[in-house]
Amino acid sequence: MNGWTLTATAALTVGVGPTVWGVATGPLRRRVVAQNLSTSLACPALLLLAQGYDRPSYVDLALLLALLGPVGTLVFARLLVEDLASDPPRAWGLTYAVAAFGGGVVVTVCVATGPGRALVKLLVVGALLIGGNLTASRALAGGFTGSRRG
Repeated sequence: MNGWTLTATAALTVGVGPTVWGVATGPLRRRVVAQNLSTSLACPALLLLAQGYDRPSYVDLALLLALLGPVGTLVFARLLVEDLASDPPRAWGLTYAVAAFGGGVVVTVCVATGPGRALVKLLVVGALLIGGNLTASRALAGGFTGSRRG
C-alpha cells in the first residue's frame, strides 16, 4: 500500500460512507445533497487509485463519473422541484469543501503525472468535477431562474 491508495481509502471511508448513509436515510433534501456529494467524492478517489495502481483506465472511470454524476443530480432536481421548493437543500459549506478536495487531488495528480495527454485528461476531469458539483448544488438550492418552469 502506498500513499495514493491510503489517501483514496481514507477518502472513501470518511467521505463516501457517510454520504451513502445520507442517501439511504433522512429527509429528501439531505438525500439529494448526499447523492451529489457521493459522486463528487468518489471521483477524486478514482484519480488517487489510478495514480496508486498505475492504471490509466481508472481516470476514464473518473471522467465518466465527473460527467454523469452532476447530470444525475440535475435530473433529480428537475423531477423533485415541487418537493424541494418548500425546503430547498443548502449545503454550501460541504459543497465548497468537496470541490476544494477534488481540486487539490486533481492538482496533486497533475503534478505527479507530468506534461502530456494524461495531464489534459486530468484537467478536464477536474473542470467537470468542480463545475458540475457547483452547478448541481446551485440547481438543488433553486438558484437558477426559470428552472421551475417546464
